[in-house]
Amino acid sequence: MQPKTWTFSLIGLILMGCLWLNSCGQAGRQEPWTADELLSPDTLAAWLRSPAQSPHPVILDVGPAGLIPGAKELGPAHEAEGMAQLKATLGKLPKNSLVVIYCGCCPFDKCPNVRPAFRLVKQMGFTHARLLNLKDNLKKDWIDKGYPIENP
Repeated sequence: MQPKTWTFSLIGLILMGCLWLNSCGQAGRQEPWTADELLSPDTLAAWLRSPAQSPHPVILDVGPAGLIPGAKELGPAHEAEGMAQLKATLGKLPKNSLVVIYCGCCPFDKCPNVRPAFRLVKQMGFTHARLLNLKDNLKKDWIDKGYPIENP
């Protein structure tokens, strides 16, 4: 094998290894929520339209994307102040409350807010915690579908 060919082969192997490690790292990441703890946007929208929904969910906005009606805006959960607001808010609720966390700033795999927020909810012992399944973002998965949003 000639030096140029050998060098290109080595670089190719290194790049393939890096891509494999990165994809394995993403696939192997343990999310703090289960599939059963994801709440579809259409379900939450239906709950918001039905005042008789029982129990009424406590909706907590842990990001900067926009406010769903009835949600409490806490600030980004990747920042200390946002996490402190979330902890204080949760501390006032019974552990069996139906708590819905959402951000919607970006896709879940890039979101800096949903993981720390949902981990805290679970660590604090909430048994009915849900993460609003905004897999792309609030605009695409909520606003563009005609679900309600509060005007800024």
